[in-house]
Amino acid sequence: MRALIMAGGEGSRLGMGEKPLVRIAGRPMIEWVIDAFLEADIDPIVVTSMKTPYTKNWCRANQITFVSTDGEGYLNDLARAVMLLEEDGAIFISVSDIPCLRADTIRAVMDAYIESKLPACSTWIPVSFCDHFGTEPRYQATIEGVPASPAGLNILYGSCIHEEQPELQLLLNEPGLVFNVNTRSELEKLETHFHSLMKDSHQAHNTPDESSECI
Repeated sequence: MRALIMAGGEGSRLGMGEKPLVRIAGRPMIEWVIDAFLEADIDPIVVTSMKTPYTKNWCRANQITFVSTDGEGYLNDLARAVMLLEEDGAIFISVSDIPCLRADTIRAVMDAYIESKLPACSTWIPVSFCDHFGTEPRYQATIEGVPASPAGLNILYGSCIHEEQPELQLLLNEPGLVFNVNTRSELEKLETHFHSLMKDSHQAHNTPDESSECI
């Protein structure tokens, strides 16, 4: 399976240049996301646009596969990338600004998706995580009886990219995914909590029978 990492937006709300290249813990946010997919044995492909030329150059310099779109919005860029890649099977779709994404989370999502036998999967985090860290939910829905917000990680079937696809709605116990960085305030909060979130997540994933990726 491959992963499309969406990196074609202007990031105007953050106001720090191209958002995928904004640094956290000394590295561009997108690099953390790419490394998580590589560690999970998923091939990442960055979806750039005319609005993100520096991200495109960064991909070239770091030998990261990318495709370029016209920057006509998230859904149009996604459909264009799927067409350019001639991708007709299942494919991960991820935003580029969730640097706390981990390989174990990706593997857990893939396992749940395969078990569901549905063509698509969306992932969600409890709104209580947003409340705890003081971040703004992207939008809200009730998933498994829990108020939840999208986590920015999905799976879609390429051949049906222009259609509504029946999906598994997966609730994740991943506090780090609350940080989909859109504002300087959210970036400051992420910088404060980043190392503890990554450390806590690593310890949880290596402690048998004490935690689960999916709620």
